[in-house]
Amino acid sequence: MKNSKKIFIVTFLIFLIILNGIVLSQNISSENTKSGTSKKTNNQLSSPSTTEQPGKAVYKKYCMTCHQSNGTGVPGMFPPIGPGSWAGKSPDDLIALILKGLNGEIDVNGERYKSTMPPQLTISDKELADVLSYVRSNFGNNFKPVTIDMVKKVRATLLPVSK
Repeated sequence: MKNSKKIFIVTFLIFLIILNGIVLSQNISSENTKSGTSKKTNNQLSSPSTTEQPGKAVYKKYCMTCHQSNGTGVPGMFPPIGPGSWAGKSPDDLIALILKGLNGEIDVNGERYKSTMPPQLTISDKELADVLSYVRSNFGNNFKPVTIDMVKKVRATLLPVSK
């Protein structure tokens, strides 16, 4: 039984890596088509443009692989983050969700999703506020931004500092 679980985990990780490569190649291809450029360097891909929202770069780094560049997710595995999704939950709930992660079956817009979202404990307060503000104002959403103070408050309640 342990070997089959290991095989499943390894297969799932390989799937995520391949999915990430496909998404990135589609994004590069569509960016090249829009700009008329045939090639971009790694430097150009990794540094966000000066007009890009701060949360978009964070989204690309932490969220896009599963939730996709357009926020539609992957049916049955990773939920969408557009209208009617959890993006409209209270900022405190969303902050806690990202910091604690999520495992198991959930319902979003009447659809069932079963996968794991790992806890993002290394994300900074600013990055977390930026990415949640980005998600809450994009993908068809129109919710209030999340502030760094909100993130600090929730993080302090979830991860108390030992003295």
